[in-house]
Amino acid sequence: MSPEIIAQLAPHGLLRAGINLSNFLLVTGRDAHGSPEGVSPDMARAVAERLGVAVRLVPYSSPGLLADAVGTDEWDIGLIGAEPQRAEKIAFSAAYAEIEATYLVPAGSPIATIADVDRPGVRVASSARSAYDLWLERNLKQATLVRAEGLDGALKLFTEQKLEALSGLRPRLLKDVEALPGARILDGQFSAVQQAIGTARANTAAADFLRDFVEEAKASGLVARLIEKHGVRGLSVAPAA
Repeated sequence: MSPEIIAQLAPHGLLRAGINLSNFLLVTGRDAHGSPEGVSPDMARAVAERLGVAVRLVPYSSPGLLADAVGTDEWDIGLIGAEPQRAEKIAFSAAYAEIEATYLVPAGSPIATIADVDRPGVRVASSARSAYDLWLERNLKQATLVRAEGLDGALKLFTEQKLEALSGLRPRLLKDVEALPGARILDGQFSAVQQAIGTARANTAAADFLRDFVEEAKASGLVARLIEKHGVRGLSVAPAA
């Protein structure tokens, strides 16, 4: 392993991995010591193993907070959705996994398709600064984005204010729709959240290493095995870059 890569990814002698706790597909639980468990923590452990160093998981309650911490010497790699806004400061690998994002609409809604959502008068509830929220911010032209803190907050906003649509990851919406009589999840997707591994943009050698590592992890079946290990539904291996 190149000393330059080690210096960039483990400047304190171990790999500090920023983990987004709010993604229930990638962080599925805690171990006996309270450390996060799931596909994302295991990917971080695999990176550390390849580097030959120990790993320390650095948890964040939201992806926005994790992204904000880039360059503050809190983490060396961050495992979150790759979005252009975040990529201004974070060098991302290609995605190792994808999650379909779509809409839920209330009972009796005239909205029938994904395209029907982006129209005047349509208010869309969203979890602030999530990867799909950032996508909606860039791409919705006529509908109004209404943000709340976290997934539960977005659901509460949607129901209490009787909004026209709730955006979210399909696996979570499949759970939410069960508690909303007559509500429907729209077919298709408006985006697929690209779960990737990033490092500070200054770490050019490390970024190249992470890109190669992720491609190998997909091709070797590692990502598929981790998804199976943690019994995750709604998460798929991303295609080769």
